[in-house]
Amino acid sequence: MKKRLCATGAVLGILTTSAALPPAAAASPHPGAHPSPTRQVLPLGPADLPETRTTTTLQPGVTLTRIVRGHADAPALHWTVEVSIPGGDGSPDPDAPPTALKDRASADELAAGLRQDGFEARVEKVRTPATADYPGGTLGWRVRVGHFASQTAATAERTRLRAAGRTGSAVYTGWDGETTDRGPWHVDVLTIDPRTFRGTLDASYGPDLERRETTSALSASAAATAAVNAGFFVLDPKAGAPGDPAGVSVYDGRLLSEPVAGRPGLVLHDDGRRTEITRLTWQGRITSRASSLPLNGINRVPGLIRNCGGTEGDTPTSRPLHDVTCTNPDELVAFTPDYGGRTPGGEGVEAVLDAHDRVVGLRSPRGGTIPPGGGSVQATGERVADLTALARVGARLRVDATLLDARGRRISPSPRTDIVNAGPELVRDGRIHVTPATDGMVHPDDPSWYYGWVHKRNPRTLAGVDAAGRTVLVTADGRSTASLGLSIGESAEVARSLGLRDAVNLDGGGSTTMVAEGAVLNSPSDATGERPVGDALLVLPPRNGT
Repeated sequence: MKKRLCATGAVLGILTTSAALPPAAAASPHPGAHPSPTRQVLPLGPADLPETRTTTTLQPGVTLTRIVRGHADAPALHWTVEVSIPGGDGSPDPDAPPTALKDRASADELAAGLRQDGFEARVEKVRTPATADYPGGTLGWRVRVGHFASQTAATAERTRLRAAGRTGSAVYTGWDGETTDRGPWHVDVLTIDPRTFRGTLDASYGPDLERRETTSALSASAAATAAVNAGFFVLDPKAGAPGDPAGVSVYDGRLLSEPVAGRPGLVLHDDGRRTEITRLTWQGRITSRASSLPLNGINRVPGLIRNCGGTEGDTPTSRPLHDVTCTNPDELVAFTPDYGGRTPGGEGVEAVLDAHDRVVGLRSPRGGTIPPGGGSVQATGERVADLTALARVGARLRVDATLLDARGRRISPSPRTDIVNAGPELVRDGRIHVTPATDGMVHPDDPSWYYGWVHKRNPRTLAGVDAAGRTVLVTADGRSTASLGLSIGESAEVARSLGLRDAVNLDGGGSTTMVAEGAVLNSPSDATGERPVGDALLVLPPRNGT
């Protein structure tokens, strides 16, 4: 568990700006810092939409800007029923996109059958814009039923549809991502200016990696001034240990979860300086006096690689594939006490190490406690014999894990550095640079996944750095009529409009949460309320309380 000794001195809560802005003007992209005579609105909807920005100073060097753009009552938008096959039988992930897109012939056939059953069905073509690594174009055709003024009416039609043996979802057309939509959008922006920031910018996973906590709970436990949710994590127990990071995670300079090969990480430092976005890989080995073996993972359930991007032999791929759990029956995975109270149980063997890297026991089946300051290495399948031969009781077994950048250069984070997993990229060197294909958000033979996750509007959490070195953390509410959310493309446009030189997408959907001064500011989209997450980014007050 990451612990910080933070004084809880008075936090400033000064309202610095509040204005309804005409379409040609909006608040500075750097709230509360050097206002510019050239002002810019969010690039969402038509140019004539009203926009209001309110900026508050939370502590020296930290501002919160709350942006509301567009109209709460948009007559062109309505509810409808999208005919679909629910994604993932029994999946507990409420963010899993449904299968909604078909080829034109299949969509026409489905719509004709629905009309025969008395439903007002229509077929709509879905086109998506190109990105830096994806050509865009026609994703497929969706089938929708009816136009309704309320969610209640759409849900009633969905019930009738199900009675006829079909499946579908009640959806709001404002979530489709049309550029003509008039909103509204609710966007919150935290800006950390290192020139005046004297607190600590931190990442925290809570008591251990395998358990989830809400962003507000992580914020409260550290007496943070503000917080946002951070990286992707395991949610489905079938995909690993819920709460375990699904990608690179470095806390206080310690690599506690390996990268998804080549995907970006958000690199942060305690003093708020030198924030950057870096693509990362890794190398890991366990070494005895006689020989060594390559590692497959750190602090995760052996055989389950969430978001893929692991090693050769993984099924179905060793490349990144977001929200997919790749498998490999033959793995070596190292564990630290940060994982949890007990390591994962199951077939295989586990070498248990003390604080001096000495093997104090071999257990089979694997699973159990780790000595204080020690660790363990688990082997499954064909790797069992390899580990058994290497790890003799009483012998030393060193575990090494090295981060590498995109050029293969070694990265050695300091104890004041944290890295959280992210993707796709949104902005690079001040230009829109969206990378869904590189980062595994393009699923072969499944355009519906891209449609639901990338193309459509959802709640989003973004992060980046501007040209002045300020760290900027952004949340956008979605999945409601009160705030439409952002597509991935819109997320990039918003990040650039806020002045970000480099920006990346963090975990979103129901995970999107911003906390300030002890309160959840936004409206998390899960029906159950704020979602427990894997980790969070924390803005802590100065240690002396000033």
